[in-house]
Amino acid sequence: MIWYPHTTVAAVIEHDNRFLMVKEAPNNGEIVYNQPAGHLEEGENLIEAIIRETREETNWRLNPQGLVGVYRWQIPPQGATYLRFCFHGSVEDHQPELALDPDIIEVVWMSRGELEACREQMRSPMVLRCIDDYLEGQRAPLSLLNDIA
Repeated sequence: MIWYPHTTVAAVIEHDNRFLMVKEAPNNGEIVYNQPAGHLEEGENLIEAIIRETREETNWRLNPQGLVGVYRWQIPPQGATYLRFCFHGSVEDHQPELALDPDIIEVVWMSRGELEACREQMRSPMVLRCIDDYLEGQRAPLSLLNDIA
């Protein structure tokens, strides 16, 4: 059997020193915080995936501006492995009348301090790591991502 990691995308979106986050109840029912994030679907590229996931989870349209980083995390002990492509950008075209993904409880804007206070409720250790890397100025251009036809 060939092993594959779960390929995911996430977005760090900052406005007025606050970050766009989702409060969600994934499959296990535990309530956690995460960036707008989700799995890459068949036939889409990474940028299409993060634009789609941000709209589905927050009702905002993401304008990706760059890549914060690529992260690998394995759920301990020896659980699934996730490969996360984390983008940064701005949002526009809020459409609050759209239905959110069923797992989303609430869309919130939170400061870094508020996120720290909820550290134990983060969906994974990648959540705060992506925000901290963003705050430290870690950026790469979208031109690093290439789809070969």
